[in-house]
Amino acid sequence: MQQVAQSEQGNPFAVIESDPGVFTSLTRRLGIIGVEVVELYDIAPWAVDHLNPYGLIFCFLWKKDLQRPADFEDPGAEQVWFANQLSDDACATHAILNVVLNCPEIDIGAHLNEFKSFTETMSPVMRGLAVTNSPVIRPAHNYFARPADIRASLNNLTIATFDAEKLKEEQQKATAAASKDTSPPAKRQKLLKVPNQPNGSVKRRGRPRKQKTTPDSGIEDETSGDEDQETYHFIGYVPAHGKVWELDGLKSGPLEVGELPAQDTSVPALKLSKSWMDIVRPALRMKMEKYGGSGMDDSNIRFSLLAIVDDSYLKAHDDFELLRRERQSLENQMNQESPHWQQNVESSLLGIADQLFSRGNHPAFKSSHPGASLTGNDGRLPGFSKSFGSKWMNRQIELMELPSSSRPLRWATCVQNAMRIRTVLEDEINKAAKSNTDHVKRTHDYEPFIQAYIERLHDEGMLNALLDRDNDGRKKRGPKKKVQKLD
Repeated sequence: MQQVAQSEQGNPFAVIESDPGVFTSLTRRLGIIGVEVVELYDIAPWAVDHLNPYGLIFCFLWKKDLQRPADFEDPGAEQVWFANQLSDDACATHAILNVVLNCPEIDIGAHLNEFKSFTETMSPVMRGLAVTNSPVIRPAHNYFARPADIRASLNNLTIATFDAEKLKEEQQKATAAASKDTSPPAKRQKLLKVPNQPNGSVKRRGRPRKQKTTPDSGIEDETSGDEDQETYHFIGYVPAHGKVWELDGLKSGPLEVGELPAQDTSVPALKLSKSWMDIVRPALRMKMEKYGGSGMDDSNIRFSLLAIVDDSYLKAHDDFELLRRERQSLENQMNQESPHWQQNVESSLLGIADQLFSRGNHPAFKSSHPGASLTGNDGRLPGFSKSFGSKWMNRQIELMELPSSSRPLRWATCVQNAMRIRTVLEDEINKAAKSNTDHVKRTHDYEPFIQAYIERLHDEGMLNALLDRDNDGRKKRGPKKKVQKLD
């Protein structure tokens, strides 16, 4: 990870967009290797099962949800890595960490491995505090936030600090006034009671406040924010330790969704993935019904669903390299057995093959990942997956056992498959380029330009005209409309 300035480490968490590209770049900047985040538009088996997701992240419009710590007392949950969310606007990073740190098959990188080991014996609250104070996690999160959102988070922190100090001073004054008051207790209580307030509660000043549930107490806690302000929240779903879990950083612990079938080593991993999706699907439908549309016909969708899956570029890059080596191996074998083997294949494929597998300067042959520019890890990501070596070894054995008569047809199939895979590679490269462009647009600070532009308009005397004001800056009044009297 790149070293960040101390000032950046001290910033609070800022809001980031619920965008698959942002989440994918965030996972890579955290050091997680070999995965990406994609958006799901349906939870039906045909839309999800082929992706073989490691976990899901559900984004929804947050509503007050009563819960007690007793609702999450599960001995099996102690094995699940879970951290409470203690910082505002950190729910996206918490959802990612709560999912990937429970997936041993994901390469989470050196830093998160060290972080997981360090927090293994901690409580969820202490893990949340460790996430908040991490010198890597918070800067990685804020790297994808807009400058305006970072300033807003600092402003909210300042307001909260001043409000806390003001409340502390008011409490001290009230305590001092109560200690000086020598009137009888009953009379003093009667004088302090505010009329028209039930149960003697004191009217609050300022804007209304939104309530959240604290992780430990289960009691509704108050945090600043308008009651009608829309706040989105992220929770995770992941299979771990024989069960499927819902991981919500605002809850006191993991919530069991269902039990996985007894694991059989003979069952492929893909079928196990399908089985956990069958378990989580009803829970997702309930969430979608609860936090779904806001209109009368539920047409205004207020949620999104993201899935953590294998990196499409790495998979396509592995497949393309396997096909390139397969083509070279087949040609070497056929040149030894039959120097005129080209007559047994389509002539059009011969020209395509030379151009298709020509290294040149094509991005598909670069050793770095196309999304590496946003990682902060010296711009490097692995070019091949960990399983590439075993895949190529199995492919070599398969080619050695292939009959000589079948090699020309296998060569033609290899070239045709490579054409398809190269198209996939180019799409992934274009997607990474678009993600990088969007990141630059999103994180660029336009405020200095806008401020300088408005100041220049004012200096040139053009601002008042654009604002429909007179030379003194006062709003122009249009001619009064004559009211036609009816006879």
